Amino acid sequence: MKDELILEEFLPYRLSITSHTVSTNIARVYEKRFGVSIPEWRVIAILGRYPGLSAVEVADRTLMDKVAVSRAVTKLIKNGRIDREFADADRRRSILNLSEQGRQVHNEIAPLALQFERELLQDIGDEDYAKFNMVLEQLLEKASQLGD
Repeated sequence: MKDELILEEFLPYRLSITSHTVSTNIARVYEKRFGVSIPEWRVIAILGRYPGLSAVEVADRTLMDKVAVSRAVTKLIKNGRIDREFADADRRRSILNLSEQGRQVHNEIAPLALQFERELLQDIGDEDYAKFNMVLEQLLEKASQLGD
């Protein structure tokens, strides 16, 4: 282990830079074509898979900041891409679902995202990718333990 912090070699920094670079590059496509930001796309993607969540549940599932989710939800409602209902038992809890327009955006962006992922991974072998996923899972698990 190193005794000196060299930012460019510091794992959390490298993970952050990698994540930011990948997200920003794919986001350019759907932002230009659909006018959807990264947080908005994440809300659309999670509601596409798990309809009927509250904004808090979206934040929990995506690990996004609650304020970022709230802003994205507000904009998506305004743009007609998600619908909000209020739970009968607790009027403070809203239930979010993709509107028809939101479902259409989801169905157009998802294949683009998958194609981007295929291109990103095309030079990485199956064995390396499996190992990479295993290491990511280990890092996530350990980071969760250290955060407790």
